Amino acid sequence: MSRKITFGIIGVGNMGSSHMRSFMEGKLPELELTAVADINPERLEWAKEQLPNISVFNTASELIHSGKCEAIVIATPHYDHPPIAIEALKAGLHVMTEKPAGVYTKQVREMIEVASQTDRTFAIMFNQRTNVVYRKLRELVQNGEYGEIRRVNWIITDWFRTQAYYDSGGWRATWAGEGGGVLINQCPHNLDLWQWICGMPNKIWATCHQGKWHNIEVEDDVTIYAEYPNGATGVFIATTGDCPGTNRLEITMDKAKIVCENNEIKLYVLDESISKFTYEAKLGFAKLKGQYVDVEITGESTHHPGVLNAFAANILRGEPLYAHGSEGINSLMISNAAYLSSWLGRPVELPLDEDLFYEELKKRIESSNAKKEVKAQVQEDMSSTYGS
Repeated sequence: MSRKITFGIIGVGNMGSSHMRSFMEGKLPELELTAVADINPERLEWAKEQLPNISVFNTASELIHSGKCEAIVIATPHYDHPPIAIEALKAGLHVMTEKPAGVYTKQVREMIEVASQTDRTFAIMFNQRTNVVYRKLRELVQNGEYGEIRRVNWIITDWFRTQAYYDSGGWRATWAGEGGGVLINQCPHNLDLWQWICGMPNKIWATCHQGKWHNIEVEDDVTIYAEYPNGATGVFIATTGDCPGTNRLEITMDKAKIVCENNEIKLYVLDESISKFTYEAKLGFAKLKGQYVDVEITGESTHHPGVLNAFAANILRGEPLYAHGSEGINSLMISNAAYLSSWLGRPVELPLDEDLFYEELKKRIESSNAKKEVKAQVQEDMSSTYGS
């Protein structure tokens, strides 16, 4: 029998509990769960009931230095991801962090720098990269067959949330507790997929409406306009206020148009490139012809267990990760730029001014309604997790 990697879960909220269940259901054959940490005694008691032989700890630091595991999975509130990862990496542990990588890129960049100075595996839980639909989309866009991207539009508005959702925790939907709203909580996957499939933009102009549809201090309705180095443009729209919502991604390329909706891909291939036809056609109203082409999608979407199994395989045999931890800064840079653009009322160039963003974020943390209530939780609360 091959060796298993012993690992601990820091934060036994929704996502941490989900990872525990994956282990208990035998979905992680090369991982052995040996420890969990949470400041909520009830969550530790629940974990002990599920797995009586595991060790439980009241803080992340106690678990990291316990000697009980070789690797950790961080499933805590957003602000905690980088400091916990840094402490674990310095202690010689392999690290898998939940998304987002953090709240601001200045903090995440420090985490990446520490990771680069170790030989430990450092990964991030971008489980949507295992989705065979998005993997096929990336292949279609990046294989070069259809030329460069001209335009990309993603309407991702099926995140409807009630006021009761936002009232369920003092830390939730606050600058001090969560660091943002729909962009930092619901959309990290979409922002990652956007840049993973289409590449990073070089300019962002955004409007982030704070408390438009709910009684919250952070954004619940966002429109991002993006520009790319090759002249392409993009629009990303997200909200927790639409019902029913839409999840539709359109990518216009020089020789094709790709639409992804309802987990289906429709590909329309042109007979020749738009750029060529535009200047060579003899008639002003000439139409460029083309046809729909069937897209074959194969494979299995392995989701969270797949990312964790790749994490173990990388530690044991050097096999590829779905996403190295350093890649987490890309989607976070887009959301940071969107916030900064909205706050300043002007476009923001990428890479953004990280010091300026952090200064602006601190102003909002200082005036946050949740500041007094969640000040300690920002550093320690491991009972609530992304997506909960």
